[in-house]
Amino acid sequence: MFYLNVQNHIAAIVYLFLIYFTSYQAVAQGCSDAGFCTMGAMKPDQHFSNKIKLRLRSIEFSHYLGLTKFDNRILAYTVDFNIGFNDKTTLQVKLPYQYAEGRLGSNHGLGDISLSLSYNLINKEQFQVNATLGTKLPTGVPNRASTSGRALPMYYQNTLGTYDFIAGISLITRNWLIATGYQRALNQVNSQFLWRDWQGTPNQIWSDHYPQANQLLRGDDVMLRVEYNLRFSRFNANTGLLAIYRPTQDQIKVGERTISVKGSDGLALTYLVGLGYKFNVRSAIKIGAGFRLRRRARNPDGLSREFVNTITYQFNF
Repeated sequence: MFYLNVQNHIAAIVYLFLIYFTSYQAVAQGCSDAGFCTMGAMKPDQHFSNKIKLRLRSIEFSHYLGLTKFDNRILAYTVDFNIGFNDKTTLQVKLPYQYAEGRLGSNHGLGDISLSLSYNLINKEQFQVNATLGTKLPTGVPNRASTSGRALPMYYQNTLGTYDFIAGISLITRNWLIATGYQRALNQVNSQFLWRDWQGTPNQIWSDHYPQANQLLRGDDVMLRVEYNLRFSRFNANTGLLAIYRPTQDQIKVGERTISVKGSDGLALTYLVGLGYKFNVRSAIKIGAGFRLRRRARNPDGLSREFVNTITYQFNF
């Protein structure tokens, strides 16, 4: 019996990895945001249960791959702690380490730290309502430079350099997750990437394509997640849409003037799909992929992705 269980677990892992690496080869578009769509009540693939949780704490280890329209490749390895103080209140802490590479160079370092506190407002037989308040804390200034000493664009930076306020709320049933959230940057981004610094270099042809972000003030973001879940004894699957709307344009400084960046506002829409396998009550593995359906024309913050996929191991204790 033990041998059969091991065989089943191995087969499930191989199946999930095949899907994961197949999705990497897909020609499609993906999702990214300033971090709040995976915080607290806004996280995807939330399990519904109207009973008191037996496991109030968990830790997740995630591998993330993102591809940009400038052919950048972004890798992130994240440790996600979830600590339940009781059956209603949960603290989440996310610590990412990021690596980015492209035609202008490469960079790596500790990413911005995410902190959030979630509270179960309503717990009924048919549904739950949860709310989250949180923040993102910068781990530095986004001014990492290439080997030539020139500041790299925001697409290469491991930090956004801003303190952010985040709030969200979700409705969860056995099959549906509907969540909305709000994020506001509280300070400017001190990016020193300027086109003029790359003039006359062999890489100017590439640097001129990246948006400048000098003294960037990001516009606010509002998100809506609609997700459908199917759950079986060990496997689960989910699919849905993630919409992130920026009602105001980003602002940057050009010379002595502050200007609004045309095309930096509006809607970004992503199709999401995920699969999971539960080994037992303590551990599970999950994969996910995002395909961009609509994107904003300009992204001075460097957050746009054409495709993303993730693989996560979760341990409950």
